[in-house]
Amino acid sequence: MVGCKPSSRIAAAAVVLGICLFLSPPPSEAAVGCTLTNPAQDLKYLFPEMTTYKEELRELNRLSDGKVLYAALQERLGSDLDPVYETYDTPYTVYTVFKGREVIGIVHGVNVPGEGGLIQVFLSADPKSGIIRRVFFQRLESVAARALRNKGFLDQFRNLSLADFYRHDYYRVAEPGNQKDPVARIQSPVAEGKGRRDYEASVRGVRKNLILLDIFIYERRFEPFYQRSVEALSKIKAVPR
Repeated sequence: MVGCKPSSRIAAAAVVLGICLFLSPPPSEAAVGCTLTNPAQDLKYLFPEMTTYKEELRELNRLSDGKVLYAALQERLGSDLDPVYETYDTPYTVYTVFKGREVIGIVHGVNVPGEGGLIQVFLSADPKSGIIRRVFFQRLESVAARALRNKGFLDQFRNLSLADFYRHDYYRVAEPGNQKDPVARIQSPVAEGKGRRDYEASVRGVRKNLILLDIFIYERRFEPFYQRSVEALSKIKAVPR
């Protein structure tokens, strides 16, 4: 008959584990990154012609002007950064996809907090133009998950760039409904109520992806669009009514 009493070796291991858990920082204090669960398989699905890929870790706190860029991220998102998923030392993973020696795609994902829990939004972008090729969720804890994963909804982001989101900031205030504003034409698959916040978080996740890629990959190519939008809005606010 085998008893249930643990051996001394197991007991010692349990003590060590307990000490490690005690000394480890609580989860809320650790930076939470966002990586593909199975990058080789996922990237091959996105790019069937892929021959290889490169995975690189990027962190704002390792850049010389990291604090400035972190503040810029919040400003360009237009909302507060989450204390768990959007900290200054959060690591970001950029996947560069190759066909032979040719770069054929950039893939990047972010964590954003939603109404139902964590949302992981990924997108693939054209390596030269920064235009979105595809948006997809790796993790989506939401009562509206099925609607948000719908291809018809996600296809609305195709061919958009960060410039479109920056222009949208101006159009939604100065010229609502302007046909030059493709972001305004994105239709929510979720009615008002439960799941609406997850739709908004998902759109925010797409924008956040594009802002970080502009910092990490595109050398802030789209920054002039943001500055022009800010200047145009300031002129509108300065006009007495």
